[in-house]
Amino acid sequence: MFSQSSALLVRPNLVGFTLSPPGKASIASSSLPRFLRMESQSQPLQSISCASSPSNNLSQATPSSSLIESARIGEVKRVTKETNVSVKINLDGTGVADSSTGIPFLDHMLDQLASHGLFDVHVRATGDVHIDDHHSNEDIALAIGTALLKALGERKGINRFGDFTAPLDEALIHVSLDLSGRPYLGYNLEIPTQRVGNYDTQLVEHFFQSLVNTSGMTLHIRQLAGENSHHIIEATFKAFARALRQATENDPRRGGTIPRFDLSSITFYYTSLDRINIIDYARLITSYKHILFVILRIFFCLEERLLLENVFECD
Repeated sequence: MFSQSSALLVRPNLVGFTLSPPGKASIASSSLPRFLRMESQSQPLQSISCASSPSNNLSQATPSSSLIESARIGEVKRVTKETNVSVKINLDGTGVADSSTGIPFLDHMLDQLASHGLFDVHVRATGDVHIDDHHSNEDIALAIGTALLKALGERKGINRFGDFTAPLDEALIHVSLDLSGRPYLGYNLEIPTQRVGNYDTQLVEHFFQSLVNTSGMTLHIRQLAGENSHHIIEATFKAFARALRQATENDPRRGGTIPRFDLSSITFYYTSLDRINIIDYARLITSYKHILFVILRIFFCLEERLLLENVFECD
């Protein structure tokens, strides 16, 4: 349909192109048609490959800032006359254990905490272990508890409760905990020997008591079976790590809310055995006519309590 002469008219003049290695291609723009010269001047040449441009994929490959900001990491440094302790714990880690406390058996136990809790646990400590392990053991636990408290933050969306029973040969240890903000330790281990290696087995209870005090958790440890001291202690740390992992993990059904007691259960109790439910009275304050009633009710309850206290007051 087209003649040879017309075909030659639409064929671009390629005499000006010179072949060179990739990235160094040069074009003699003067020999290009006008429309090609304008295009080459307005848009710089870019190399194109089958793969997507790295700049386009950079935002996908790099974690978003929101994910980085939400990382649950707690870091603490504790310095006393006897010890110098630094702790860093990542609740969303992969089980990396990096502990050097000067107490080999405690290092071994902290490895269990990291491995079975899937926490990244970094501990560095120096202390007066030439006297005994008491101060280092205590301050390390206090620092770990504080780091845990910082890592939990507002505790949004967590399970809060954790429960696990860990066997280790003949030993069987049950651990149940609640990240409630109320420190309490229930401890029932019967360790038959005074020492495991150079580690004083009395320090196991002291370790968990110190950790509970600064983390604000309720912790119950029960020995269901066991005869070997090493097995009993190691099973305790493994069960604790697993229970803590459960408690700190996200509950998708909670939707990012903070697991706490229903505020409607908060009540005031008076000596007269009368009870005021805060939420019930708060609901009454939907109209102005109930405000006076609420004030008078509270006043009479307080007055009644004061009268009863005066009656039973002793000199």
